[in-house]
Amino acid sequence: MTTSFPIEARAAEDSLFEDTLSYEASLPADFVAGPVPGHPAQAESLLHGIALVEDLRGEESGKEERGELPLLAQRMDAKLDLVLVLLGRLVRQTGESLPVRPLRWSGRGVRLDLAGAVDVPVGTEGLLRIQPSDWLPDHVELAATVIATATATGGASRLWLRFPEFPPPLEDALERHLFRQHRRQIAGSRRR
Repeated sequence: MTTSFPIEARAAEDSLFEDTLSYEASLPADFVAGPVPGHPAQAESLLHGIALVEDLRGEESGKEERGELPLLAQRMDAKLDLVLVLLGRLVRQTGESLPVRPLRWSGRGVRLDLAGAVDVPVGTEGLLRIQPSDWLPDHVELAATVIATATATGGASRLWLRFPEFPPPLEDALERHLFRQHRRQIAGSRRR
């Protein structure tokens, strides 16, 4: 998608991502317009659970610590990884899966790229559903408001979605998750 945005879109980009931590990825995500309430307690719980698992895996320290674990613990960790992957495949086959879309995510909101044209006016409230972790086939549901839209020449669309003010525990969990992803993205680009 082109990076030449209308003035409203550039202002939305700045309001969501300027002077704040963000990261870009392709993740399962969608936006459902309408008066659908978010689920902040469930989102907070899921983000905290992901953080705990990743802390136990040693990803928070930035180094691989599995080698320091006893052999039995390493085997159990590997089996748990396989079970989660298989469970994720099973859930995706039997349930509704979110389409994988390019996005940019910050604590203020999300820029979401869509394959086709959408007719969602600015000011539309709705629900952003996003799978925050590739190893866990669950998603968070966050209330969001469309603050800008743009359509590319090929018919693809882009939405800029602003989050409302979240309760402090959810805001903290979201910022922590974004920090981890941002760090992981930087580490990945350094390895290349």
